[in-house]
Amino acid sequence: MPHDHSHAHIDPESGDRRVSIAIWANGLLTVAQIVGGILSGSLALIADALHNFSDMASLVIAFAARKIARRPADERMTFGYGRIEIVAALINYTTLILIGFYLIYEGGMRMIDPPEVAGWTVVILGGVALVVDTLTAVLTYSMQKGSVNIRALFLHNLSDALASVAVIVGGSLIILYDIRWVDPAITIGIALYILYLAFTEIGGPIRTLMLGSPPDLDCDAVIEAMREIEGVEDVHHVHLWQMQEHEAALDCHVVMTDEGWSRLEEVKADLKGSLTDRFGINHSSLEFEHTDHAHKNADLYGHGDAANGSDRKEASHP
Repeated sequence: MPHDHSHAHIDPESGDRRVSIAIWANGLLTVAQIVGGILSGSLALIADALHNFSDMASLVIAFAARKIARRPADERMTFGYGRIEIVAALINYTTLILIGFYLIYEGGMRMIDPPEVAGWTVVILGGVALVVDTLTAVLTYSMQKGSVNIRALFLHNLSDALASVAVIVGGSLIILYDIRWVDPAITIGIALYILYLAFTEIGGPIRTLMLGSPPDLDCDAVIEAMREIEGVEDVHHVHLWQMQEHEAALDCHVVMTDEGWSRLEEVKADLKGSLTDRFGINHSSLEFEHTDHAHKNADLYGHGDAANGSDRKEASHP
């Protein structure tokens, strides 16, 4: 079964314009919400403002990352600069987590002693925030399908839109019933949702930066497919990782039979063709060993104890 690496393609210039619009919109909204939150005494509004500020910072980081990621490979970055978007996503999720914990603390303090809140200011600015958050989410929706960097932004904006709805509801309750504790309670609810989103999504960027195998790739199936190629006796020292978000790569040693060794280039072409067609692995580095001179007791994954010239445990077979 082919490994699908398809994703939405957005014209780079169009994508940059969308992110630029979102940056300005979130920047103006943040200033308005902070001023409104201070004047009204609403922590929920300030919480939403801080979240929007983190969005603006995230948008700036993502915008810069998109630009840097297009640079070609050079002598300093031989794999290119594409991973900068993974780094940007990790930074954005980390800021979400920090903001989430801070808001829980502040909300808890205000639950103990709820202050007076100007409900109409909260409702009006919450409505403006909802419009801006929805606009930003719409701008980044189609882009987030093919980029973990933009997906982090989209989730920021989606959580902002939901937070704005909560702020409006809270302000309405304050106007109608003077329920002051609802403002810090909504703040804590927003924070918990932020933490849920961040912890759910942060694993992907971490896995990529740790050179983990692509999460949607069956490593055992890849190895089995390689062993099935005529002329291949076994494989070991297998490394599977993501060079960039949508580029899987493989590096391994291939043990050849006598027959396979005599037609090495043909077997190599069969291996690379199978990796590309069945699993979408377009970048593979293969080191070939004759069965009579292959590493003994080689690890299937990793590189083993290279210093000793041989490896620790016997290669596994299906």
